[in-house]
Amino acid sequence: MEKTIPGREDNKKSTDCSIAEDNKAVLQFIEEVTTNVDEVQKRVLAEILSRNANVEYLQRHNLNGHTDRETFKKVIPVITYEDIQPDINRIANGDKSPILCSQPISEFFTSSGTSGGERKLMPIIEEDFGRRSQLYNLMISVVSQSFPDLEKGKGMYFMFVKSEAKTPGGLLARPALTSIFKRPHFLNSNHTSPIETILCLDSYQSMYSQMLCGLCQNKEVLHVGAVFASAFIRAMRFLEKHWSLLCNDIRTGTINAQITDPAVREAVMKILKPDPELADFIEAECSKSSWQGIVTRLWPNTKYVDVVVTGTMSQYISTLEYYSSSLPLVSTTYASSECSFGINLNPLCKPSEVSYTLIPTMGYFEFLPIHRINNEVKDSISVSESQNEKEQQQLVDLVDVKIGQEYELVVTTYSGLYRYRVGDVLRVAGYKNNAPQFTFICRENVILSIDSDKTDEVELQNAVKNAESVLIPFNAHVTDYTSYADTSTIPGHYVVFLELRVNSSTPISPSVFENCCLSIEESLNSVYRQGRASDKSIGPLEIRIVEIGTFDKLMDYCISLGASINQYKTPRCVKLTPLIELLNSRVVSSHFSQTCPNWIPGHKQWNNMN
Repeated sequence: MEKTIPGREDNKKSTDCSIAEDNKAVLQFIEEVTTNVDEVQKRVLAEILSRNANVEYLQRHNLNGHTDRETFKKVIPVITYEDIQPDINRIANGDKSPILCSQPISEFFTSSGTSGGERKLMPIIEEDFGRRSQLYNLMISVVSQSFPDLEKGKGMYFMFVKSEAKTPGGLLARPALTSIFKRPHFLNSNHTSPIETILCLDSYQSMYSQMLCGLCQNKEVLHVGAVFASAFIRAMRFLEKHWSLLCNDIRTGTINAQITDPAVREAVMKILKPDPELADFIEAECSKSSWQGIVTRLWPNTKYVDVVVTGTMSQYISTLEYYSSSLPLVSTTYASSECSFGINLNPLCKPSEVSYTLIPTMGYFEFLPIHRINNEVKDSISVSESQNEKEQQQLVDLVDVKIGQEYELVVTTYSGLYRYRVGDVLRVAGYKNNAPQFTFICRENVILSIDSDKTDEVELQNAVKNAESVLIPFNAHVTDYTSYADTSTIPGHYVVFLELRVNSSTPISPSVFENCCLSIEESLNSVYRQGRASDKSIGPLEIRIVEIGTFDKLMDYCISLGASINQYKTPRCVKLTPLIELLNSRVVSSHFSQTCPNWIPGHKQWNNMN
């Protein structure tokens, strides 16, 4: 799940009157589309199918130019990425015929979901940026109702780009936010970070320069944030570590020599001026024994923190509250690489109560009912049976979902995705007029996540199996394992607990276990490896070897909590504190990966951009 970061679409200064008028028009639009939900959804589907009537994909499934919902649902299958990967590959390799969409594919957004260890490629047409901009404008108007006069100050947002690649056919493949930040119309005049600092690929230089500019303009800052909660906390920990260097820069009006990017230095120097008084103030606050409330202490006019705190990001809420004191934590937008979805109409709600209203003009939405067995997600349609007409009809439309029920989101987009399973599990929380509001529950099958990485159970299992192959020559085998995402360190890191059967009296060298760590990391997907090797948003993986019998104790404890002894199976990820404490109490040794896993931009079969 991605979030759109605010940024001015042009450099015109709006008057208070025009801002009020714009907000009024936007709020009226929201009222209209959330009232006439089904009519809007029918129109959107008809428009998508009409303009793409002659594309190869729809002809292949015999839609024959029909634009009505009934025929569409009858003949078009519900799909996953693997179903259209051959079509995506054709486009990526340079086939310009209308395969999925009648309009030219302008680039690919790379999804943080993975397939065979590679990022998924989501087709994008030029007009998609207009819809994403519209969702941003809706969000700004809603937020301004709770926090007026934001345009009179600045936002301190920590924004970063990721490496991009070109497909063999010459199309750019990059994350959605990287694409948005690099578009000519993205001007950052209402933020503290100059665009040059955002576009810097060196994570240290980018973070340092953005933090420096944010401190220099501390009185102007009215809201702070980052895409994900993890990134904002990483910024605060960065400040804890480097505040003395930053104070020196502010005191002298010079930039630390480690910032070598000429464009970054030039942009920062337009903001940085010698200010001993500000440096003394920052030094005094950062020198205090407690960093509780540091956000409001250093940026005293801040009204809220804008970060995603839903799904796996909820693990960071307590840390965010520690740093930001009583400031509201606001999750504003729900979007992904595939499509923009909706906004939070109640920005001041508690993080645990965040729900998103899907805007019916963004795409055509359907919902696959989810059922849980022993807290495991079981969907109503298996991929192999997705052609079955009866099962196709189990999907429900936006107006037909039921409060309290969980669904997987299925989307049809203007850019060529038809009945595509996004993989997000949502729960219906309520309504805005006739439009359902959804709580984001989780990514289907994802068990580990620190930043934008998503690791599922099968992937972890294969990674542990590869690590075991490192141990076998030493007569050691993995008898059981589990894991958790340790966010007490910044950046957070994966922890894998291993119980071993060792058929040798010779101790295993720590270097062998370190090689096991690296073997696991090399086996994980490209998003994880990029976070480790390039973005530095994920820390080194840790293996903790536990005593023999530990997993028996884990089972006993789970059964004591009510788990069925007949149906119990070892959880491959633990989140409950008592379970983590039990495992940690039986650790006999701990080992970290000593080098970063291999990662290069793009897919393995592509040439890198150079």
